[in-house]
Amino acid sequence: MDKTNWTSPVMGFLLLGLSAHPKLEKTFFVLILLMYLVILLGNGVLILVTIFDSRLHTPMYFFLGNLSFLDICYTTSSVPLILDSFLTPRKTISFSACAVQMFLSFAMGATECVLLGMMAFDRYVAICNPLRYPVIMSKAAYVPMAASSWVGGIINSVVQTSQAMRLPFCGDNVINHFTCEILAVLKLACADITVNVISMVVANVIFLAVPVLFISVSYVFIIATILRIPSADGRKKAFSTCSAHLTVVVVFYGTILFMYGKPKSKDPMGAEKQDLSDKLISLFYGVVTPMLNPIIYSLRNKDVKAAVKNLVTQKHLTE
Repeated sequence: MDKTNWTSPVMGFLLLGLSAHPKLEKTFFVLILLMYLVILLGNGVLILVTIFDSRLHTPMYFFLGNLSFLDICYTTSSVPLILDSFLTPRKTISFSACAVQMFLSFAMGATECVLLGMMAFDRYVAICNPLRYPVIMSKAAYVPMAASSWVGGIINSVVQTSQAMRLPFCGDNVINHFTCEILAVLKLACADITVNVISMVVANVIFLAVPVLFISVSYVFIIATILRIPSADGRKKAFSTCSAHLTVVVVFYGTILFMYGKPKSKDPMGAEKQDLSDKLISLFYGVVTPMLNPIIYSLRNKDVKAAVKNLVTQKHLTE
């Protein structure tokens, strides 16, 4: 029977999550909740120190504050829904709530890709053109750079989400995922999704491939410049200024490549196990990277560690 002949419209969706594996739900509820709290605390502290510590009022830490705020928004758009699904046997979500959740996740993901590219440019100027850095990376430059990352991500999300949610959903309403992940939702549409697929491919090129290429080229020049520094101490100091960002980039894009680059199993039993592993990888991708970002910047950056220490000391003094 052709899907287009089905006349019962979908008013909401059923999120499967880990309902087929109830023994895992309580364990992952505790694990994800703890990781979410670490995300809120770690990124919240980074935002506070970049605002209140005058020594961190530089382009690099402005971008870092944006990244931390973005990570909080990204996880908050999905983690509460995921935690609720672990406690509810059959988690339903309304059509409008699904659209909002999809929009927020897509917007934050696209924004982070562009923002990491902007941060790479900042490190390129700092290492390769240090004398011109104050002029090139002035406030009149880095604020619009960060703003354009947000605007670009939001516009992309508006386009993708509106295209997806305008499709007719008149049959199966079961999403085999924790959240309203756009690919999982598109599979349920009872209409041709060719336009949506093409639009997503174009968006992936603009918001994923182009930033990756830009970051790669930036670090080729950065590494080449560092290697030309005569002293070992000079090379170490220069590399330390961009090592945290490079680590975040490797974790962020490495996880994406691992998620979407591994081969699919054709065996039914293997496909079922892979379906579970795909869900868990997607779940941890959504929380591990935002949790690691403040840890990486805190451990690999003396200025951030000093600022956090001062913030804690001032709090104790005021008490």
